Amino acid sequence: MPIAQINVARMRAPLDTDTMKEFRDFIAPINMLAESSSGFIWRFREEDYPDLPPHEDEMLAINMSVWAGLEELQEFTFKTVHSYFIRSRKKWFHQLGHPHVVLWWVEEGHIPSLADGFERLRIFEEQGPTDKAFLFAQAETFRP
Repeated sequence: MPIAQINVARMRAPLDTDTMKEFRDFIAPINMLAESSSGFIWRFREEDYPDLPPHEDEMLAINMSVWAGLEELQEFTFKTVHSYFIRSRKKWFHQLGHPHVVLWWVEEGHIPSLADGFERLRIFEEQGPTDKAFLFAQAETFRP
């Protein structure tokens, strides 16, 4: 069954600064790697939503995607160069003090909205892991 994920982070500096250079330089290559990875279905791209209102927080980075299954998402997340950016995230991002990543199962063919992603983060923050919002560690528990 397909799985969706959202990951939000608050940047330590504007994207065009030297602080963010390494991260910025790898955005396109990492996105290309994701898009060419087995099981990739879709990713949120702001340019695809010209009517999207601007973020209240311009320092917020949002990543949301849909994958054919948990295994494919885990493979990309933890077994490619992408894992370097997870391990090094403190260089570029502040800790938020609340959940910043969550996963959930989606129906075949469903593409979640950005509002849905933020709602899943809210559910996780308020209720902890449930079948509506969970972390990698709980994915098998809530597998449909």
